Amino acid sequence: MNLEKIRDGIWEIPQSAKAGMRVPARILSSETLIQTLDEGVINQITNVATLPGILQHALCMPDGHWGYGFPIGGVAAFDPDEGVISPGGIGFDINCGIRLIRTNLTSDEVAPKIKELLDTLYKNVPCGVGATGLLKLPEAEFKHVLVEGVGWCVKNGYADHADQDRIEEQGCIAGANPGKVSSKALKRGLEQLGTLGSGNHFLEIQVVKPENVYDREAARVLGLDRPNQITVMLHCGSRGFGHQIGTDYLQIFGKAMAKYGISTGDRELACAPFTSPEGQDYFAAMKCAANSAFANRQVITHRIRQSFVKVFRKSDNELGMNIVYDVAHNIAKLEQHTIEGRSRRVLVHRKGATRAFGPGQKEVPEVYRNIGQPVIVGGSMETGSYLLLGTEQAMQETFGSTLHGAGRTLSRSKAKKMVRGNELLQKMQKNGIAVRAASLPGLAEEAGLAYKDISQVVDAVKNIGISRPVAQMTPIGCIKG
Repeated sequence: MNLEKIRDGIWEIPQSAKAGMRVPARILSSETLIQTLDEGVINQITNVATLPGILQHALCMPDGHWGYGFPIGGVAAFDPDEGVISPGGIGFDINCGIRLIRTNLTSDEVAPKIKELLDTLYKNVPCGVGATGLLKLPEAEFKHVLVEGVGWCVKNGYADHADQDRIEEQGCIAGANPGKVSSKALKRGLEQLGTLGSGNHFLEIQVVKPENVYDREAARVLGLDRPNQITVMLHCGSRGFGHQIGTDYLQIFGKAMAKYGISTGDRELACAPFTSPEGQDYFAAMKCAANSAFANRQVITHRIRQSFVKVFRKSDNELGMNIVYDVAHNIAKLEQHTIEGRSRRVLVHRKGATRAFGPGQKEVPEVYRNIGQPVIVGGSMETGSYLLLGTEQAMQETFGSTLHGAGRTLSRSKAKKMVRGNELLQKMQKNGIAVRAASLPGLAEEAGLAYKDISQVVDAVKNIGISRPVAQMTPIGCIKG
């Protein structure tokens, strides 16, 4: 399929390229990365462009790769009255997201205790397939979590209001309705609060080296204010609870499509009109999963703080373990955006993509409003991660959206064929990264060679103008599910 270069970093596939496309599709990338783009991604993003009610463009970010329904890295906005909502445009791990926590510690203080720290964290934050949490709630109480999100954590001593202020949507999306969640999903979620999960989820101890700070004033505002400062990064979501919601509603939407006369070029793009009973039920259930994910990351944050207090024998105040920010990257949200010169309320799907609102937006916490929303980008566990800021250009071109990570280049099965877990463990330790993993095969799946070069991907969004780098974080300790 022919790609037409619109400007540096943006390629377009016209409506005429595929029958049924309602809008053009756009690939955001670089001259280097576009050469490696999987044809499957182009097929998927052009299928997204056929969905009813889609507005302007179907978008794919530079970290884009093949996914279920939407490509991972896919973004699309829909008219709420005429458009659809699609679980394939959100992902099974609803509100999979990343949280960054700053500390007052430096690498000199942490390096001698990194093994003890990882052992303590590994004990306090259960991880791996089927892991259950240390916090076990009755169903009635779990439903409060689904409605209140991090607000429940504040009430129960796992968070304070300062935490809430540094989380997207303050850690709670209004309108969640546990009555729209199946009993099977509720059962799967009851014992997963405070657990890391498996796959690409991680808990990482990182250092911000002086040479990797690109905007010192913005870094200061964000709390990165000392040389070789230690940060903690957490990547996880709603786990089996969100997965079950996605599974349940895909079945419901399959029947709804026939009912409403909707046809897509891909059964993985099952959808329903947003205003339909099925669409609204899913939206309410999705919010439950989103709120559970915010609460999950918050309970883990509480355990992380306890672990640091125990290992370093310092108080919470001395450690200064404040949340920098927490962003979702598998979600659909109603937002206000300017389209063809008019401000409109639209339903934005982000699947493996991060909100990147620019300076002055009311949704950005007041402390960051002058610099823009923090964007946290996880790289591979061998290479490091980035902290960026949203821009006004993102508001104009991508519905305030940007990348979420490095983006896979190899499937998990292929990665395991190319590297052995024990060899990767030794390599990482030799390179100064201490590791704890639930399984060696699981570790091999997440080897650095399975991902795009994170620096190239970040450079791409910087050059396009939809986010700007503030700092890079280098791993010195990693826990993998």
